Amino acid sequence: MKFSIRLNNDLPVGEYIALAQAAESAGFDQFWVSNDLFLRSAPVILAAVARATQRIEIGTCILNPFTINPAEIAMMAATLDELSEQRFNLGLASGAGEFLKWVGITPDAGYGKPRTALVESVRAINALLAGARAPCDGGFLHWTGEAYLRFAPQRRVPIYIGATSPNMLRAIGEVADGGLPLLFPPEHYAAVTPYIQEGAAHAGRDTGAIDVAACIWCSIADDRAAAEDALREKVAYYGPAMSPRIWERLGLARADFAPIERAIMVENDVTKAKALVTPAMLRIGVVGAPRDLIARLEGLAAMGARHLSFGPRLGRTRWRPLRRWAAKCCRTSGGADHAARV
Repeated sequence: MKFSIRLNNDLPVGEYIALAQAAESAGFDQFWVSNDLFLRSAPVILAAVARATQRIEIGTCILNPFTINPAEIAMMAATLDELSEQRFNLGLASGAGEFLKWVGITPDAGYGKPRTALVESVRAINALLAGARAPCDGGFLHWTGEAYLRFAPQRRVPIYIGATSPNMLRAIGEVADGGLPLLFPPEHYAAVTPYIQEGAAHAGRDTGAIDVAACIWCSIADDRAAAEDALREKVAYYGPAMSPRIWERLGLARADFAPIERAIMVENDVTKAKALVTPAMLRIGVVGAPRDLIARLEGLAAMGARHLSFGPRLGRTRWRPLRRWAAKCCRTSGGADHAARV
């Protein structure tokens, strides 16, 4: 069993260094940081983390090919991989449409279809990181034969695709080394894997070679009220931008999030927005004490998950639970080898 942690890019840089060191000490395998617009830069954060750690893998969750050109993504990936001594993983996705609108980008309106843009970008970046030229005249990329890195990358960096929709999940199976499917709620893993398997079968690939992280949201604290409050903030910020499939799975609709979106984006009133988050919305993640998390993890392991990825938020005290989580997770879902590292 593999274990990883995912964090938003909304903390001071120094906190990521402390969290990454704690995660590495606790035996976690990977440390991911998002790159949401107008917050701190994930590549810069990960550069600092790379210099402060020795073993743990680092990664972006996620970059998108609309706000950063795939050529620059390849440059960044190769450089971070060199800096981290081949510990970097590149997480890519099409980006959230609601957030892309902030900078005037509307996929399908002159920028190319999201899936086409993502798949073409993955293939081009793979070529560049393999030291090859990457000419492309597709639906999104229009590169000449001069598209190649002017330095030698140390390896072809593994690419993970972040996904929620069936088409993007199939893309994980078709072209990615790994997947970061968001599971809202966690039990959605059973509905995710068939699409990944379908994509792999179409491409003639073995799904066993694809590292699919079961990405869940969790807010863990012995004080349940504190745990719920932390998760409410994340749901308030990201809930309005989630896909209709997620809303439907929870028995919700976009209209349910409209007052929350207005409170947090227009009125800038986080307290009001959190108060509008309903119990049904909190089912997006796992909230409560460590024992509540373990019970849900055992269910994921029973479904076949071999990589458990804990997403923000980690509870009010962010780094103290890490060692305890790792130890409990290993005893219930991991193996002796991983437990030994903890």
